[in-house]
Amino acid sequence: MTTVSSPPVLAGSWIDGAPVSTGGPTHAVVSPATGRPVAEYQLAQPADVDAAVSSARAALRGWSTATPAERSAVLAKLAKLADEATADLVAEEVSQTGKPVRLATEFDVPGSVDNIDFFAGAARHLEGKASGEYSGDHTSSIRREAVGVVATITPWNYPLQMAVWKVLPALAAGCSVVIKPAEITPLTTLTLARLAGEAGLPPGVFNVVTGSGADVGTTLAGHADVDMVTFTGSTPVGRRVMAAAAVHGHRTQLELGGKAPFVVFDDADLDAAIQGSVAGSLINTGQDCTAATRAIVARPLYDDFVAGVAEVMGKVVIGDPHDPDTDLGPLITLAHRAKVAGMVERAPGEGGRIVTGGVAPEGPGSFYRPTLIADVSEQSEVWRDEIFGPVLAVRSFTDDDDAIRQANDTAYGLAASAWTRDVYRAQRASREIHAGCVWINDHIPIISEMPHGGFGASGFGKDMSQYSLEEYLSIKHVMSDITGVVDKAWHRTIFTKR
Repeated sequence: MTTVSSPPVLAGSWIDGAPVSTGGPTHAVVSPATGRPVAEYQLAQPADVDAAVSSARAALRGWSTATPAERSAVLAKLAKLADEATADLVAEEVSQTGKPVRLATEFDVPGSVDNIDFFAGAARHLEGKASGEYSGDHTSSIRREAVGVVATITPWNYPLQMAVWKVLPALAAGCSVVIKPAEITPLTTLTLARLAGEAGLPPGVFNVVTGSGADVGTTLAGHADVDMVTFTGSTPVGRRVMAAAAVHGHRTQLELGGKAPFVVFDDADLDAAIQGSVAGSLINTGQDCTAATRAIVARPLYDDFVAGVAEVMGKVVIGDPHDPDTDLGPLITLAHRAKVAGMVERAPGEGGRIVTGGVAPEGPGSFYRPTLIADVSEQSEVWRDEIFGPVLAVRSFTDDDDAIRQANDTAYGLAASAWTRDVYRAQRASREIHAGCVWINDHIPIISEMPHGGFGASGFGKDMSQYSLEEYLSIKHVMSDITGVVDKAWHRTIFTKR
């Protein structure tokens, strides 16, 4: 009989520049593809949050007063080390999330490395307003200073990318960080912290605490000695994080859920729209807040669009995420699959028509087939609520006004796309669709130089790009007298000379 050995128990936190075994209960990281554990580690406890925040506070002064060139050099070394560790990062990301190895190899890891490299350069471009005399007898200047200790909570769908999106601009701005990754996907975040230490990041500047949101996440978000809280995840949890942060008046930045419209006008390249909708709805098994989830299609193209999407979805390869030929991996857990399946199963009762998919394949893991639901009503659950699975819902529209109306008929506002050959339609869509990102004739691509973030129930603030640095900087006005006059003119408003 073959005995399957248990994975080694890892130190589950990184505090003050070293791995820390917290003494908390052991937690298994489970492969969504097999249901078997791939690693075990010790969960952090609220007391470990105190230690991590204390470490970050102690390290803040040294890092925030380092020159931009010094910070840039460390981050550039981190980018180099992360690039050299690509194989390990890919293996960890695929094992803990179940995402296809092609996605991790061609998107998650290289995109994260590029983002680190971008912020290494951005660290040297923290510009402020030039000094000048605006009152006539003073010189004014602007200082841009690190906001302080940043508490970051990241999700399970893109563990490495989300850690990089939150941590790197904070480090570039001179902040110190305590990050809590999702307890089911902590591996690449711990590896990133180790690589940062090897790159020369001072101990305490980047700390990791792993634990559940209910205790460690809540403790971190509401900790009295942090200065800012950033969060990526669902809208309901984001609101709880903001409430915890508000107790102490912490600055917050939230990147939350989405229900992205995919608007196909009657002059669109139909083949491109079909291909784009399948790619945009199935990326990361649909577990992406910017994924195309609501296709809004011109009535003349509707039937052909539905038939074409069903055909392409039927060719998608589901299987072992480590196999380069696999297109679609599993959902993150069996519980999440049950949630997705429940929403799909209820759709026909609300008028929807399941064209393809809607079932889980037999065998281990939490796989779910690509699903297309046509003819849904505007009030149906699958049209209004975030599914976070490989599901695309479709409706038709009558004219351009109706298309824009349907696109904006949502509480969310993270991403959207418009498909048309008409430059004026494209410009109108980009102006009038209420979303933080509007793609034209594409859906999903992101780039380090451009910001990511939404409106409404999708949160506020930006990740990536030079704009994200604003989240982690405080603006200080310094005003210096240039006259040497003792009796200032404005003193007359307070007292007169006796």
